Amino acid sequence: MDTPLTAPAEGTGVVLDRDAAARDLLRLTATALASPDLAGGVTPTLEKLVRDTAAVGSAYFQTDTRALTYRVRAATGDMPQTAGMQAIAAHGLPADTPLMRALEGTHDPLFFDDTRLSPATQGFPELGVASVAAAPVRDAGGQLLGAFLMHTFEPHVWQPPEATLFSMVCGTVAALAGRLAAEEQARAAREAALRALGLALEARDGETQGHTDRVTGLAIRFARRLGWSEQQCSTLRWGAYLHDIGKIAVPDAVLLKPGRLTPDEWAVMRSHVHAGVRFAQALNFLPAGAMAVIQDHHERWDGSGYPRSLAGEQISPEGRLFALCDVYDALTSARPYKAAWTHAQAAQELRLLSGQHFDPTLVEPFISLTEALPDGGPRLPDTAGFPA
Repeated sequence: MDTPLTAPAEGTGVVLDRDAAARDLLRLTATALASPDLAGGVTPTLEKLVRDTAAVGSAYFQTDTRALTYRVRAATGDMPQTAGMQAIAAHGLPADTPLMRALEGTHDPLFFDDTRLSPATQGFPELGVASVAAAPVRDAGGQLLGAFLMHTFEPHVWQPPEATLFSMVCGTVAALAGRLAAEEQARAAREAALRALGLALEARDGETQGHTDRVTGLAIRFARRLGWSEQQCSTLRWGAYLHDIGKIAVPDAVLLKPGRLTPDEWAVMRSHVHAGVRFAQALNFLPAGAMAVIQDHHERWDGSGYPRSLAGEQISPEGRLFALCDVYDALTSARPYKAAWTHAQAAQELRLLSGQHFDPTLVEPFISLTEALPDGGPRLPDTAGFPA
């Protein structure tokens, strides 16, 4: 690879403009720094590799220690349509793949012009990959965390401008990918802890077993149906886990009372919202949308709810959405004092309360969603959004 960096790569027309490359590197770095998630942070880099080299496709793989694989976290361009590649897309690249083993022993990118000629690329010809470049991504401790890969379907001699570009952008973004992965793992740990808190409350209140996961899954499905972003859905999910966490402060004599509550007992029960807000504020990391679920999900559209008697659009979007999910699950779940309502009965009740308890613009879309779920209701949690 003794081609000058400003010369075109043979047969590709690739030219490395140093000034343009520097500007692109700054842009890619800024994008990765600003991205709230790993996929969003690395995808622009993958797109640049496909756009400015002979590569027809590029992907970022990250380790999954539980499954002993490297899973695809982001990809762009054309991928081989072989059964082996489909299996990798679904289940990941085995950790003992010779290429990943080779990356464990180097800090520099590796380039293979013809995957049939190197032991390190064993298995790649069968996948439909004829040439490949791979750059390691390491965590703060130096352990291999993942890799950037780009490939072609025909043997290709990687030219110096391509190699320099790949090394430059992957070397810089790799460090940011490691940071994003660490932040992602920290968020997953926090989310797992929040879910555990919600489940702990269920263990105390034996009437609501499964409620936390069901209502959280239903809320996320509904938010996605409404076009909410994944960031908004994540915020909503955190609030859903903790929506009734203030009931921890409600005495057993009130929380577990089998009969109707007296006015004084009802006042104690309603105080769980304020207690929940205080508890959530003490966590210091909950976003505003999660706090809104905790604070607003007992408010009513007509202003007759609690704790602040908010009305209409004074109620947060998160509170309005979650109120429907919470009530629907309560109606369609069995309690010692009532049988589970059917979907049709619950839908009729929601329509009766449209414009009173619930935002009238949300009721019909919500009913439409629940009709499309298995058995007409959210009996299983939406684990697609849950932490691993």
